[in-house]
Amino acid sequence: MSKTTTDGQTPLAPDDADLGAARSQLSTAPKEDLPNLPAMGVIGWARWFWRQLTSMRVALLLLLLLSLGAIPGSLIPQSGIDETKVADFRKAHTLLAPVYDKLGLFHVYSSVWFSAIYILLFVSLIGCIVPRTWQFVGQLRGRPPGAPRRLTRLPAYTTWRTEAEPEQVREAALALLKKRRFRAHLAGDAVAAEKGYLREIGNLAFHIALIVLLTAFAWGQLFKSEGNKLVVEGDGFSNTLISYDDFKSGNLFTTDDLVPFSFTLDKFTGTYEASGPNRGTPRTYQAALTYSQGAYGKDKKDLVKVNEPLEIGNANVYLTAHGYAPLITVRDGKGNVVYRDAVPLLPLDSNVTSTGVIKVLDGYKNAKGVSEQLGISAFFLPTYTKGSETASTFPGLRNPVLNLTPFHGDLGVDSGIPQSVYQLDKAHVKEFKDSKGAQLRENLRPGQTMKLPNAAGSVTYEGTKQWANFQVVQQPGTDWALGGALVAIFGLAGSLFIQRRRVWVRAVRGADGVTVVEMAGLGRSESAKVPEELGDLAGILYDQAPGASEPDDDAGSSDQDDTTTPDPEVLPAEGAETK
Repeated sequence: MSKTTTDGQTPLAPDDADLGAARSQLSTAPKEDLPNLPAMGVIGWARWFWRQLTSMRVALLLLLLLSLGAIPGSLIPQSGIDETKVADFRKAHTLLAPVYDKLGLFHVYSSVWFSAIYILLFVSLIGCIVPRTWQFVGQLRGRPPGAPRRLTRLPAYTTWRTEAEPEQVREAALALLKKRRFRAHLAGDAVAAEKGYLREIGNLAFHIALIVLLTAFAWGQLFKSEGNKLVVEGDGFSNTLISYDDFKSGNLFTTDDLVPFSFTLDKFTGTYEASGPNRGTPRTYQAALTYSQGAYGKDKKDLVKVNEPLEIGNANVYLTAHGYAPLITVRDGKGNVVYRDAVPLLPLDSNVTSTGVIKVLDGYKNAKGVSEQLGISAFFLPTYTKGSETASTFPGLRNPVLNLTPFHGDLGVDSGIPQSVYQLDKAHVKEFKDSKGAQLRENLRPGQTMKLPNAAGSVTYEGTKQWANFQVVQQPGTDWALGGALVAIFGLAGSLFIQRRRVWVRAVRGADGVTVVEMAGLGRSESAKVPEELGDLAGILYDQAPGASEPDDDAGSSDQDDTTTPDPEVLPAEGAETK
């Protein structure tokens, strides 16, 4: 009958326990123990839950859920990015919108469920890394375990007889292994060595890099800011909250975090392919700026191009769009200038066919001296071609034409209801009629003037400026995120391509007085590299301790007869297939 321990489990045989010690600490991965359900209790359940949360299986599951959770944030309009698209989605999907609201799909990255997955993944990684790091530090401070009693049971094995003394063989093996960058030491009658610690370092570095990435992402989302500003040539911008056309920021961002700077758009330059299949394709987009940092900073000049932002402190100024701004002068019936400004128009297509509205809110009086407001719909073609009056045929200013349609009355701006500067409320305005009684509409070229009927004034198209749209972004943590991504890549490569392995060299005197040398290798996983490396080491050591002649038949009862061979050929483990 076999002996059993008090808990009912059969003890390991001495050889199995010896081999288990040799395999120990080849990895810092925590052991997963099955819970003892009848005797767990509250503390036991808490410990079991913590072990499950910090296991690699759960960490991968949470990482998968985080990736799946980010998909709606890419496919569904987000309220923190584009409120207009969210409003359009609500109008178009009256049934889905309430469901999406309850699920938080219009603000995925700040929703409760996404934050819960994020925090659980963060805790899981920390709970997994901290104990493994301490365990790995302990392994580095310790020494490789001694050789098992029966080296023949290891995956890679070789042996031979030599006339050299056992001490000489061990010293030669120790020097050889250290030269090959093994951590080696003498342990009894054998040399124990280990190599490939970079595998575990890479594994830990990968997980630490994930924590850095998660932290940098959270930091950037909480303290980020992003604003857009349209600037016409000759105009400037100051980095204050009221200067932006639209602005959004993280929950912990304050106006004190805005980088103090200002700039002026001196000139925008855009060039295009003039002919060929790529005609009209942009070749150059660049904005010449004069900027200063701080209240008393010196003026500096720089060029901002697409994907080449201007860096000022922690802020990046990106060039995101451009268009045209016709310079318009409006006079009343007495010839007084009541409006003169460059009016930005919004592009409608790749050839920068543009549209917009000119609004004269104050100072205008009609021919009877009554104060009114003027609203003029504008349609602009940078390159007008006869026969193509509804669209520009080239994005450059080759033959600019501005089509104007004026209205007079109440534009509704004093009602308290906000309205777009690019749209005209025609509910309380009247059309101007021409001499034939039709709605007044004219095409103007630079320098031309449109006369309003009944001596109501005039509108002059004096020339064309260009505008550029700039996006000012402050997002801390980007450098940390980049560094974490690079470390994660190299750490993952190290954990995949570096194998941690151990080598033992035993040299003892046999019964016939001849030294018997045994070499064995063990890797964390099955790989042809361990037998190949062991064969290489055995060949070098064999040259230093050449094989001796075979023993006589009378010595055939030696315990080593069944394992020795006259050359250092690597043998497979007992019961293993030959590689």
